[in-house]
Amino acid sequence: MMTEAITIGELAKRVNVATSLLRFYEREKILLPVGRTDSGYRLYRPEAEHTLRFVRSAQRCGFSLKDIKLILSATGEMSREYADLRKLTEQRFLDIEQRTTEMLVLRHELELFRDDLIKHLNRPAGEPTGEQFRDLIERACGHSQSLGRPSFTKLFECVGCKLADDDSRSLLSEFRGRHVHIWWDDDGYSILFAEPDAKLEQALKRLVQFEADCKAHPVLKVSSDKGGLLLHVGGPNAFIFGQIFLLLEFVKT
Repeated sequence: MMTEAITIGELAKRVNVATSLLRFYEREKILLPVGRTDSGYRLYRPEAEHTLRFVRSAQRCGFSLKDIKLILSATGEMSREYADLRKLTEQRFLDIEQRTTEMLVLRHELELFRDDLIKHLNRPAGEPTGEQFRDLIERACGHSQSLGRPSFTKLFECVGCKLADDDSRSLLSEFRGRHVHIWWDDDGYSILFAEPDAKLEQALKRLVQFEADCKAHPVLKVSSDKGGLLLHVGGPNAFIFGQIFLLLEFVKT
């Protein structure tokens, strides 16, 4: 076994980390050496590289060392332990998606602010300036304009939303290309359709009716607002609708 083991220096080099980090992981009982060389250098099994990469990836995703230790010690059996790990991972996924939505809404508001500023100054922005501004927002948000089916399917499934079903989610296709204004209220997201018509109103009513008994989105209502139609979604999972409608605006019909 010792002939196959790798030194702490070699392991650190393979994953591009400092040897001090490996010693820290040892103290935290995250990654333990299997022995030492005659010179006293720590030795690790070859599979330690895979474990170390997993730990670094989990940390980048925001998992704490306590969470990582729980994951590494899992037996893989269908037990309460497995259920806890799945719940932990899915909650982390939802946390990231919620922050993504907040950034998307911020980008949306910033673009509208830019348009208002141009009108206020009565000075159109040149094409290069507009492109640079757009690139700046894209870098700040780190999110592309796409309606990825697997991502939203996972979101719906995680929170137990009825729209997880493919046929049910076809309701959303009726909102493609619709211009919206979205903002965060104290208890959820408000989505304003400033150019309503009879087709849109019926689609919103069908959506509210469909979600009437959805435990994931207990607060979903539509009302008139200054000539437009306002959809309000409340509760901890409201961010999903905020993200969906913001992205649907840019999906061609």
